[in-house]
Amino acid sequence: MKKITIIGAGSFGTALSIVLARAGNKVQLWARESEVAFGINNQHRNPAYISDVTLPDTVECSTDPEECFDDPEMVVFATPSHTMREIATNIKPYLNGDERIVSVAKGIENDTFMTMSQVLSEVLEGKIIDDHIGVLSGPSHAEEVSKFKPTTVVASSYSKRTAENIQQTFLTPMFRVYLNYDIIGVEIGASVKNIMAIAAGIVDGAELGDNATAALITRGLHEMKRLGMKLGASQDTFSGLSGMGDLVVTCTSEHSRNRFVGYNIGQGKSLDEIIDTMDMVAEGVKTTRSVLEWSKKLNVEMPITAAVHRVLFEQEDPKDMLYDLMTRNPKEEIVI
Repeated sequence: MKKITIIGAGSFGTALSIVLARAGNKVQLWARESEVAFGINNQHRNPAYISDVTLPDTVECSTDPEECFDDPEMVVFATPSHTMREIATNIKPYLNGDERIVSVAKGIENDTFMTMSQVLSEVLEGKIIDDHIGVLSGPSHAEEVSKFKPTTVVASSYSKRTAENIQQTFLTPMFRVYLNYDIIGVEIGASVKNIMAIAAGIVDGAELGDNATAALITRGLHEMKRLGMKLGASQDTFSGLSGMGDLVVTCTSEHSRNRFVGYNIGQGKSLDEIIDTMDMVAEGVKTTRSVLEWSKKLNVEMPITAAVHRVLFEQEDPKDMLYDLMTRNPKEEIVI
């Protein structure tokens, strides 16, 4: 039995606590809210997220970071990407330096354009070596993971040994983990797919049709691949679970927060109005800003990302967005 600390008791952190407990581990969750900690410890339920699921007895929760770090062998960061740097900075003093660090956040940091593993590497420098940092990614909505519905993801790291450690730690009959050593590709796929999910939601909300959704997912994959390969990622990664797999589920699932945002924009609501009604974070909103600026700096063409940015932040009509995309200069589909 490993001791594992999960930073963040939101829906995915809670779902992963169930997976890890079912895999035979003792799990300590850290939560901001005292009512969440009380509910988990006394009723074995998270009152704020996936509250209809009972947590195993081997899952405990605390709002005190010191209580969460009794020499865990692994620390999982299940926090929104825009809070990763702050939370990792606050957690650093409690680490002993031997832990394996795992990010399950999906996003690109504004301004620095760093992936989450890169943020952790920078913040935890001097305490945690890069070879002890990894990520877990793939099509894995918390609502299904927590109910033991079949889920398949990938573990990646700067180190083969750490990736294998993550794989073995999370592996259960209903949570299958593959290895992929292309960590930059895995994280790019995990981030860009959220932008495409917003676009897919806009298409659906505006009733633009299944043909448009299929085209958007396919061309969105090309954008993801184009950016990733510019940064040295493997093309094959984007045909895998953290690329096409995560893209499909996030663009089509009722559980997708990013698709929810897009759908409501397609229905005529404003971004501020939508965000005000959400309890959870839609990572794609902030990631759209990051990825668009990053693509400009790298001179990578990402027309769907640019179009989503205009709809989100420049109040462009979704139908005008689609018209602009459809009337771009004719191109070859695949450039060899």
